[in-house]
Amino acid sequence: MKELTLKEKIGQLIVTGFPGQDLDEATLRLIEDYKIGNIILFAHNVKDKGQLKHLNAKLQEKITEHTGYPALISIDQEGGRVTRLPQDAVNVPGAMAIASTGRPENAYAAGRITAREMRELGINFNLAPVLDINNNKQNPVINVRSYGDTAEVVTEYGLQMLRGLREGGVLAAIKHFPGHGDTAVDSHLGLPSIDKSLEALAELELKPFQAAIDSGAECLTSAHILFPAIEKNQVPATMSRSIITGLLKEKMGYQGLVISDCLEMNAIQKYYGTAEGAIGALKAGVHLLFISHSSRLVKDAVQRIEQAVRSGELPLAIIDEAVEKVLFYKAKYGRIVGGELSAAEHAVNRRAAEAISLESICHVSGELERVKRNASDTIVIGSLPYRPDQASSQIGMDLSFPAEAGAAFGIPYLVTDINPDEQEQERIVAQVKDYQKVVIGLYNGCDHTGQLQLVSRLARAGHRVAAVAFGKPYDLETLDEGVCGLAAFEYTRTAIHSVIRILGGETPPTGRLSLRH
Repeated sequence: MKELTLKEKIGQLIVTGFPGQDLDEATLRLIEDYKIGNIILFAHNVKDKGQLKHLNAKLQEKITEHTGYPALISIDQEGGRVTRLPQDAVNVPGAMAIASTGRPENAYAAGRITAREMRELGINFNLAPVLDINNNKQNPVINVRSYGDTAEVVTEYGLQMLRGLREGGVLAAIKHFPGHGDTAVDSHLGLPSIDKSLEALAELELKPFQAAIDSGAECLTSAHILFPAIEKNQVPATMSRSIITGLLKEKMGYQGLVISDCLEMNAIQKYYGTAEGAIGALKAGVHLLFISHSSRLVKDAVQRIEQAVRSGELPLAIIDEAVEKVLFYKAKYGRIVGGELSAAEHAVNRRAAEAISLESICHVSGELERVKRNASDTIVIGSLPYRPDQASSQIGMDLSFPAEAGAAFGIPYLVTDINPDEQEQERIVAQVKDYQKVVIGLYNGCDHTGQLQLVSRLARAGHRVAAVAFGKPYDLETLDEGVCGLAAFEYTRTAIHSVIRILGGETPPTGRLSLRH
């Protein structure tokens, strides 16, 4: 490390991304000229396994050639709503779905499967698991990405997922410290604030993180959230020395790698600026800076850090400590990739993921009636999916619960708006008037209340209604008495197929909500 120039050291502390399915010229220039040493992948970088494996091999080759060290290639592969791997890989269910199986070993299996799939493709760094406690139903960005709304559930399942990832051979980042669960603001879009004392945080939000630290967690992601009771300088946790060094490292005993959430998120870029956010994060004790999309902002940050070091504003010792930490984990994970998984191994992984999904489906309320094939008295309705937040994966427009269920049962289906207004609700009620049973797929109806109003209209019109929540299970809390409610947690093809199997009577639902009532 002593032989590295200042620019080379700073390059080791940056993670960036790029817009397409191949390495673009702007990113290549960052690697060659600015010695950027790490990459984050998103769904827009991914076509299929062959393309992704070739891309990652090229990234490793270029970064190793120009920096002298292997790359940390990262991805948000939480499972469920936040998945980036291609469809011909295995994507596991998300956190709340897994916890609703009631079996912590499923979280461990999900971690192992994910790590093996990632390593085969040349990805060595997973930005998961989520250890946030979703104790605010209005949370727009965490919700089903959390294992539940208690410290006990989140700790039990989150640590099993962490263990599976680690034993599978990838670096895993617990997130978002010191907790993103009790917010009603998405830090991608705004700057959340949690006005809790350190004592209150220690009673809830910090418990899963402390347990993970005690179990040897190697990497942790900071949250772009204000905690005014413990940081008086009006900066978010990512930029707070009181939180990152004082609380996390000194009080809680954490010794691993600290990474920032993306510094292009509005919580940083809008209120502080990405380059100043990078300076603040390094001063706070963060080691690795994510600037995930803009090559211009990467250049701005590198130049600002270099200027701060040369002026004495940012001690070189802070840079050296961060570089030493990054290189330690590069030595452990940077060159480790798995070999080809056999067709049989892939099949085992896929069956395991499908089994976990099937176990996760919860029967929450009402009487569950079997949907018979070619039933003339039954129709399936519901909206197409959409991208509910910036963390979620982009949505393939070929995914449709009404169409898939209609085809599976040989019955009619109808696609609705995501938030049907009164006029559309009346039209739909008229269209389904000749059907005794209506199966309706909900997707975050608590955010788009026209869906829930439609369920109520159908029930009051005398239909036997089964409502399936493919997003937040809180949709099911306001159903009319007698409406059957199923929680599926995520609008994915795997979850749809699990629901179809349960609606068809192939297997009873065995999931139990991991939430307090």
